[in-house]
Amino acid sequence: MTLPLLTYTPSSQNQRVKSFEIPGEEFPKIYTTEGTPSTEDINDLIWAAYRQIFNEQQILVSNRQLALESQLKNKSISVRDFIRGLVLSETFRLRNYDTNNNYRFVEMCVQRVLGRKVYNQQEKIAWSIILATKGTQGFIDALLNSEEYQSNFGENTVPYQRRRIIAQQSIGELPFSQFPRYDQSYRQQLESLGYFQNKAPVTYLWKWQQPPYPIVYRLISSATWYVGTSLIAVGIVAVILAYYGLLSL
Repeated sequence: MTLPLLTYTPSSQNQRVKSFEIPGEEFPKIYTTEGTPSTEDINDLIWAAYRQIFNEQQILVSNRQLALESQLKNKSISVRDFIRGLVLSETFRLRNYDTNNNYRFVEMCVQRVLGRKVYNQQEKIAWSIILATKGTQGFIDALLNSEEYQSNFGENTVPYQRRRIIAQQSIGELPFSQFPRYDQSYRQQLESLGYFQNKAPVTYLWKWQQPPYPIVYRLISSATWYVGTSLIAVGIVAVILAYYGLLSL
């Protein structure tokens, strides 16, 4: 049984206040298919959509959705449909949904799809219930079909962070791309698997060293690495001494 979106009280965020500022370089560029955009404009729009949905932290070749790009270029789908395809793609799910809890995933999607922060904990819970009862596709469809999305971006505009600049302040809000992808709960999972010791990241030379494999394997590999490094260092020193005639090889 699916539940309707619970009501919540919006807080006084910056984007809810009408702007009287003159647009400048600090304001986001609007990417849209309205009018007659050129091929270069469409390519820039596609890049802006990837940057908005995947953030600069996840701009990878493997995240590209070539079929969706082709449909958008041929005007078979709208920008809103392209955004829907990116958010529902397997790579977005793998790198964002599977590695976070529902609350963090809701927060990320509101930022990237609606272009603002969540108002409060009540809104986060309300959208989490939609995610839990309708699944990721039902949740994303609810965001894209919302009156807020339609009134701000419509069918043809790539979402963007709305009103990041705060009037009469030297700096505005941080771009969403600078927010961490993981929350505290995921970090705790990594710590429980042994990826962090003494609050410092642990790096592993080989994949089979990683937890939860037996520690004896990791000890053996560490010893092998140190022995190999020592032998290489001894070899380099021997070559240098032989070059100066201090050692006969």
